[in-house]
Amino acid sequence: MATFASIRQISRQFVKREPLLKFCCFVQNESFFPSPCLDCITFASQRSYSAVSTSLHALCVTSPDFSLLAKQNVLQHHNIFAKWLIARYLSHASIELKTDEDVIRFSFNKSVGRLASTNRKRKMSKKAKVNELRFYRLKAKKKMNSPNPEVRIRYKLEKAKRKEAWLIEKLRKYEVPKAPAEAYDPEILTEEEIHYLKRTGEKKKNYVQVGRRGVFGGVVLNMHLHWKKHETVKVICKPCKLGQVLEYAEELARLSKGIVIDIKPNNTIIFYRGKNYVQPNIMSPADTLSKSKALEKYKYEQSLDHTSEFIEKLEKELEEYLKHKARYHKAKESEPQDFADDNGCNSTLS
Repeated sequence: MATFASIRQISRQFVKREPLLKFCCFVQNESFFPSPCLDCITFASQRSYSAVSTSLHALCVTSPDFSLLAKQNVLQHHNIFAKWLIARYLSHASIELKTDEDVIRFSFNKSVGRLASTNRKRKMSKKAKVNELRFYRLKAKKKMNSPNPEVRIRYKLEKAKRKEAWLIEKLRKYEVPKAPAEAYDPEILTEEEIHYLKRTGEKKKNYVQVGRRGVFGGVVLNMHLHWKKHETVKVICKPCKLGQVLEYAEELARLSKGIVIDIKPNNTIIFYRGKNYVQPNIMSPADTLSKSKALEKYKYEQSLDHTSEFIEKLEKELEEYLKHKARYHKAKESEPQDFADDNGCNSTLS
């Protein structure tokens, strides 16, 4: 009973924060605990703390009212206290003792310091979010209804540039890395063969349309399906920008391994499958977009084109306004000088 009573007294003293540092000095005597206990020693304070034995040597607090010999004698005779500490506080704990900026800190499986508290994002309530959005809307409305034309133009220009950057970031997601080109022997055609293939390609009615989605996996798949029964296939690009037909012809030739026979003025490309054509197992290439993603990409590209045109228009408008403002200030500055010259002439005449 006396043994357990002494253990309780010691544990009550170690629960307080001040005797915690005293106990650090006490543990510096390595002959006190066996080697497994020295590797991981637990301190008890308002929470359960533990530290590595190497970091304990840095702490040294001396106090006249703390009798080391009395504590050492008690713990040497009763080894139960050390076992109780390990079983009670070290079952599922991994705690470190840090001395940063001359301050002792205990970390419990988390980063301790000022950065840990600052990195946490503060959760906003629904009302706070609504108020913040309302503030930004009122701020934007104030700029839009400003009597100064320069403020209005600059606000529209800033908003359009933000949208342009957002659209460019969105379009990066639809960039597909090109697969390495496979080695194949291009077939050499004579002039008579080219002329014959042109005539047959024009006469035949089989065609593949490249619409607003551009070149995607479905277009190449349809070309291979036409080549199953026909030597040639027409690819009609509609709608198509100026010079975009050449890009489509080059891209389709790379993906389908076909030969471009002719490009018509009405944005029609005639493709020849080749003499030794073998239908591939995967007719839709892996480095192409799907039908839905190609449509999404087209929408973002269209929006980017309109936004770029709008930015050019606003920049031109702002430039004209600044020129007009400079002319107005220049005329206003020259008016008083002209008035003073006129007064001087009148006084000399009189």
